[in-house]
Amino acid sequence: MPSPGPERSDLAAALERLAGVPVLVLGDIMLDRFVYGTVERISPEAPIPVLRIAQESAMLGGAGNVLRNLAALGARPHGIAVVGEDAAGAEVEELARTCLEPVAGEIELLRTPARRTTMKDRFIAAGQQLLRVDRDPEGGLDAETKARVKTAALAAVAKASAVIISDYGKGLLDEALIAAVVAAAGAHGCPVVVDPKGRDFARYRGAAWVTPNRRELAEASGLATGDGDAVAAAARKVIAEAGVAAVLATRSEQGMTLATDAGVHHLKAEAREVYDVSGAGDTVVATFAAALGAGLDAVTAAQLANVAAAIVVGKLGTAVARPGEILHALHASDLLAAEAKVADLDSLGEQVAQWRKAGLKIGFTNGCFDLLHPGHVSLLEQARAACDRLIVGLNSDASVRRLKGETRPVQGEAARAAVLASLASVSRVVLFGEDTPLALIEALKPDVLVKGADYSVEQVVGADIVQAYGGKVVLAELSPGHSTTATIARLNGG
Repeated sequence: MPSPGPERSDLAAALERLAGVPVLVLGDIMLDRFVYGTVERISPEAPIPVLRIAQESAMLGGAGNVLRNLAALGARPHGIAVVGEDAAGAEVEELARTCLEPVAGEIELLRTPARRTTMKDRFIAAGQQLLRVDRDPEGGLDAETKARVKTAALAAVAKASAVIISDYGKGLLDEALIAAVVAAAGAHGCPVVVDPKGRDFARYRGAAWVTPNRRELAEASGLATGDGDAVAAAARKVIAEAGVAAVLATRSEQGMTLATDAGVHHLKAEAREVYDVSGAGDTVVATFAAALGAGLDAVTAAQLANVAAAIVVGKLGTAVARPGEILHALHASDLLAAEAKVADLDSLGEQVAQWRKAGLKIGFTNGCFDLLHPGHVSLLEQARAACDRLIVGLNSDASVRRLKGETRPVQGEAARAAVLASLASVSRVVLFGEDTPLALIEALKPDVLVKGADYSVEQVVGADIVQAYGGKVVLAELSPGHSTTATIARLNGG
């Protein structure tokens, strides 16, 4: 049975403590490339799909994704890794500096011409990976580079509140380096959290935590890990034989298990909708280590990591969880399901990107929607029929007053947003304080822009922008006899 976790209000308060926590990340960094396109035919040369490329992107992978997650949480990461003297290494460095600069993080990338930078190219169509191509370095590090890494790592430990060892088996982390870092961290009094690789967890001897998934735990212990009791037994065996202090085992849809000398805690899974588990382990180790570094207890740290992991598996690709998303998830059980549809622009931008990666068409409409009537419902249903996901831009209270007068709105923005979000036709609601939704349209770039047929295309705000990049403007038919202004007049006896 799952163990009772901290109260949600306690977790929300704990989340704030992650800001500014210094965390050292030592591990294998890599460049993740994503190539998106469409498949419309099979190659005449072989029975394989032909990918017509539409978009390419690159981001930090491996230990780099741990850095990304720490930065997204507001912690202050310090990364140490080795890359080659190649274009990929230069791109990794640029991505790392861009990622860490907003949180005053640091990156020490030791360049060596004898080694090439690890790259993973993923080719994707309609939300599905077609192929992954890996380019890995060969062999370990030379003696000089090993010495440089050790010197940098030991100096950085002294400034850290937690240490993450992110082992992807690419040759950076040998037993001597791990032992030296673990000993230095122990002397400094900061926990070492290891994302392990391989069957021999004894190479991490002395670490405070290892964070294997269920398969990795089974391989390291030689035991089955089918249910909670089995996972606990396997974790206890690893603790006894490998010499690590504790285990946080991730169990996919079954949640997580913490095993220490003091006992075992099972945490149920938080995820409700799973799109992609890529990088979820990086999110777990980043959130867990940052929380430990902030002085939180292990159960609270694991609960936060559990919530963060549930957020990233609901996104496509290697993603991150931001404090606002975690806070919303913590309160979600106390809210109506509809309220989860009300988003800020930053979170909505990420969601739109995920929808687009899944091949979905994005629609947008806007209005005051003060007193929702059948005309509104009809317009929204027509808008939804023209797209896969419909975003509604909702005028804020101040914006409505400027447009409609001091007696409006009748309902506040929170109430209007909640009513709109309860409709099945509406995917997301986003508030805007300007007189027009032009800034939203420019930021979201909808594929379909919808307004009522009482406008002409030329009168629709943002129509020229949407049409310029190939989008479509739809004028929805109006339902006669419905007007918020007329309704209010009747209520006032007019």
